[in-house]
Amino acid sequence: MKAISLWAAALAVSITLSGCGGDAAAPAPAVPLPPPVVTPPVTPPVVPPVVEPPVVIPPDPVVPVPPVVVVPPPPRDLMHWLQWSVCEKPRTGLGPAGVKYPDRQGTLNDEKTFLRGWINDAYLWYDEVPATIKPADYATAIDYFNVLKTPQLTASGRARDRYHFTYDSARYDALSTQGVDLGYGVLWSRNAAPNLPRTWLAATVEPGSPAFLAGLRRGDMLLTVDDIDFVNAASVDEVARINAGLFPTRADEAHRFTLRRKDDTFMVNMTSAKVSADPVTNTKVIDTPSGKVGYMTFSSHNAVSELELIEAVTTLKGAAIDDLVLDVRYNGGGLLYIASELAYMLTGPIPTSGKVFEKPIYNNKIGAKAPYAFRSVAWGFLAPRPAAPGRVLPFLNLQRVFLLTTPGTCSASESIINSLRGVDIEVILIGGETCGKPYAFTPMANCGTTYFAIEFKGVNEKGYGDYADGFAPTCKVADDMGKELGDPSERLFKTALGYIAGNACPAQPSHLREQSQPMQLVRPEVMEISVYPPSMRP
Repeated sequence: MKAISLWAAALAVSITLSGCGGDAAAPAPAVPLPPPVVTPPVTPPVVPPVVEPPVVIPPDPVVPVPPVVVVPPPPRDLMHWLQWSVCEKPRTGLGPAGVKYPDRQGTLNDEKTFLRGWINDAYLWYDEVPATIKPADYATAIDYFNVLKTPQLTASGRARDRYHFTYDSARYDALSTQGVDLGYGVLWSRNAAPNLPRTWLAATVEPGSPAFLAGLRRGDMLLTVDDIDFVNAASVDEVARINAGLFPTRADEAHRFTLRRKDDTFMVNMTSAKVSADPVTNTKVIDTPSGKVGYMTFSSHNAVSELELIEAVTTLKGAAIDDLVLDVRYNGGGLLYIASELAYMLTGPIPTSGKVFEKPIYNNKIGAKAPYAFRSVAWGFLAPRPAAPGRVLPFLNLQRVFLLTTPGTCSASESIINSLRGVDIEVILIGGETCGKPYAFTPMANCGTTYFAIEFKGVNEKGYGDYADGFAPTCKVADDMGKELGDPSERLFKTALGYIAGNACPAQPSHLREQSQPMQLVRPEVMEISVYPPSMRP
């Protein structure tokens, strides 16, 4: 309650100050002076000559214009903050940043009251949330939150809000600040349809992870999980056992898997662990007849990536590259400040100085806010190896950039594309259509759960932000699971090199043009977002 009191006091002070003007003391009353003595002129004044008045043509009658009625925005009710961190089951001890948890004893109703007030204040479509939803109808705060969103559909019949979700706060903090998540260290790509038979391929395998040590590699196909037919199993019991094996809930869970690599089938045992993923890898320079081409794989806009991106760009700058291929095919997004820093590092100050990286469009209660500029200095996010806050960023001075994309390229990654195009940098997309998420969040942690509700839509320097259906590729190419990322012969990378050489999309063999089975990544929603630094850290 002390934090709320201080906040309320600060608000009261700001209101008091904003209502004052000038000095605190009232000015002394003026002393009246006697009228000045006017001495009459000695000679009569000069009389100006008579000038005939000009002929004035009366203007046309003015049609009165009705006054513009300005509708004030709805008032903001901030009383829900009184229920922030008032929990049914308050946490004790220290949080991940070494700060004591702010939780206080309360009730489930306190948690629901906070959520309803927060949604009503900050949610982009707050006025579309049904008023008929009753908190008492939901057994948990998360169940209640899940329905506090717009039911409206887009013109294509899709749900307007497809990005409303929650995540365990401790797990989210570990993922966003340290790049750590629980599992085996393999990212799966699956067939989007039909549900059966299932086709799951290993898209990436983190070096040093349980999956890597067990021998898994990119392109391996999953056949069984704990001796259950993964491809065709349909019963509730079998699916539950498969999910238990694929998505462990704690470390040190052992499970057995069968996979296929080309014509070979093999079995592995894997034990779940907390896996640290490296977000920036494969930084290299390739000499081509067209010049030096830089490449790097960028998989997540998390805090760990800030310093790694600075180091990678410094390496590429030292090599004096002529073009860059940025592989974000599996980058679901993350911190928008990281995206802003990287966009600046790709192009430098000439096209970005004084320009908008992204302007947030909030609901009508919050109204307009200052746009976010291209960041030329590091923010200094908390990470195992942090960048120094305020560090001047290196830059490459590129006038065009090649991005390798798939439907797994989302949110903050799409902000890089949109922001650079907003300042007339040529962005050439090789691969597939991006996922289409022009929305962003400020994560809200409360009582051990971090809530994600869309708060704003982002637009670029030119005011464009309508890419809910994704960005179309310049050269459409199917993902190549048969080659490792960063291999110049891998299909997407090879196509980018071909474009650089010929300034056009190289022709694709007919069998590749017909390869159209849609695939999508298997990962939690929290890895496909755009976020600005949290307004509160528990």
